[in-house]
Amino acid sequence: MDVIGLDHVQLAMPPGGEEAARRFYGGVLGLTEVPKPAPLAARGGCWLEGPGTVVHLGVDEDFRPARKAHPAFLVADLEDLQARLAAVGAPVIEDTALPTVRRCYTEDPFGNRIELIQHGDGFAHR
Repeated sequence: MDVIGLDHVQLAMPPGGEEAARRFYGGVLGLTEVPKPAPLAARGGCWLEGPGTVVHLGVDEDFRPARKAHPAFLVADLEDLQARLAAVGAPVIEDTALPTVRRCYTEDPFGNRIELIQHGDGFAHR
């Protein structure tokens, strides 16, 4: 096998969305912003990371939210995160299609689909 891992996920956002991205990905999801390299900083957007997770948010002038394609983040406490999402008005869409996987879907401030999976219930380590 040639692919040995996933380096990062890039999601699009509209111009001027950096503060909303920081509030959602940093404030709600708990990721930490890291500086973009100088040659890329002028493009806008922001980069965030957490344990085993790197998310790049890039500005797209013709932005359209990803409604089907999505990242799936493993989370330490799904119920706690669902409560935090609800508290900020983000949708929490339960999914019980796979009875052994505790998960839900939400949207970032731009309408991009985000899947959240309780750590230990995911697909990557089966």
